[in-house]
Amino acid sequence: MGNCCERAGNFFGPQKNTNVRVSLPAVCFVWQIAMIVLFGVFIRYDEESDAHWVVYKKDHNVTDIENDFYFRYPSFQDVHVMIFVGFGFLMTFLKRYSFGGVGFNFLIAAFGLQWALLMQGWFHSLDHTTGKIYIGVESLINADFCCAGSLIAYGALLGKVSPVQLMVVTLFGVTLFAVEEYIILDLLHCRDAGGSMVIHAFGGYYGLAISWVLYRPNLNQSKRLNGSVYHSDMFAMIGTLFLWMFWPSFNSAITDHGDGQHRAAINTYIALASSVLTTVAISSMSQKGGKLDMVHIQNATLAGGVAMGTAAEFMITPYGSLIVGFCCGIISTFGYLFITPFLEKYLKLQDTCGVHNLHAVPGMLGGFIGAIVAAAADESVYSKEGLINVFDFEGDFANRSPGTQGGFQAAGTCVSIAFGLVGGAIVGFILKFPIWGDPADDNCFDDEVYWEVRALFHQ
Repeated sequence: MGNCCERAGNFFGPQKNTNVRVSLPAVCFVWQIAMIVLFGVFIRYDEESDAHWVVYKKDHNVTDIENDFYFRYPSFQDVHVMIFVGFGFLMTFLKRYSFGGVGFNFLIAAFGLQWALLMQGWFHSLDHTTGKIYIGVESLINADFCCAGSLIAYGALLGKVSPVQLMVVTLFGVTLFAVEEYIILDLLHCRDAGGSMVIHAFGGYYGLAISWVLYRPNLNQSKRLNGSVYHSDMFAMIGTLFLWMFWPSFNSAITDHGDGQHRAAINTYIALASSVLTTVAISSMSQKGGKLDMVHIQNATLAGGVAMGTAAEFMITPYGSLIVGFCCGIISTFGYLFITPFLEKYLKLQDTCGVHNLHAVPGMLGGFIGAIVAAAADESVYSKEGLINVFDFEGDFANRSPGTQGGFQAAGTCVSIAFGLVGGAIVGFILKFPIWGDPADDNCFDDEVYWEVRALFHQ
């Protein structure tokens, strides 16, 4: 497989001109102008954010406190911090790529959320009578979720691609996300509040597929920069802690008000705590002196939150959440120890941040865990009304059984993986063209390629 990528690379030619003075401004200006035009044509405020809310309150006998803003905005703030601060700082671990880690994360998230409001609007909330998309605070949360898939993919490509390539990754990533999300949540009627399937499994395999196609046979020429120093690891740990603290909000942000949101936060909180202990245990056991590896602590400690995304609102029980976190902390840490080196050596897959171990595999496991928990649901645990509420067994799905729901949950996981792999391979081949300004093999993982670095590096 790696040889195929090498031959394709030779066909498309060398990629050494990193001057993006024309291409990057052109992409940013043109695409932002396109967003302005498309927003002007399609996007409008929903009834809860429109000035007609005063009339709506009188007609429906409600008060301002019942506006969804007051329920959802605290969760939105937490998710927003995760997207821009959590993901951004988690990618600052490389010794000379901190600007690129947090700065390009900022860029593609800012573009991605605009495109996501349009794509998700066309698929989920387009009013066919008026031809408009009506957005509110929940739309903002879903747009951030949509961006997360592309940010996860960025983790696999960190330090090896240009900002123009990242904009292309985000354009296609958001588009693919909206389609697979529509298939999984609307057509298959899966439940995936925290996005184990639609966000993490998709984003992880999307990034891995792109990275495999963009394989660099001589990346070892930049090996001196593909690592961390003391202060870069500390900055990355800031990202880890922000993600770890706010992950209960991430998994519960768009669940039903009341018990579902409450339960999702509890289950995620517990799973995250469990994964920390097992990560520390395996990290210590893997070293002769029992010392801890900061790579494991920065990443595998979050695996419990990823794997709990689908089942978070289900009645998985508190001890079940502990088991999920326990197992995923072990699996993720083993991934960093053994699977990442195996993938690079034998499958020619260069995964800078290890998204395979933090997002792809825990996301896939989370999807299948959700399928098992859904299939095992019964009225004695949920009550009849509870089953209908949690799994939304209404309308066309009123006669669906928990067992059937479990089967569809498993199918949804497979759909997300397929979209990530196939879509990523296609996007990867698009990015092979020597027009994007990506760095040469001996010039990766270095901020000086795309940033004005005023202070000299000493490491």
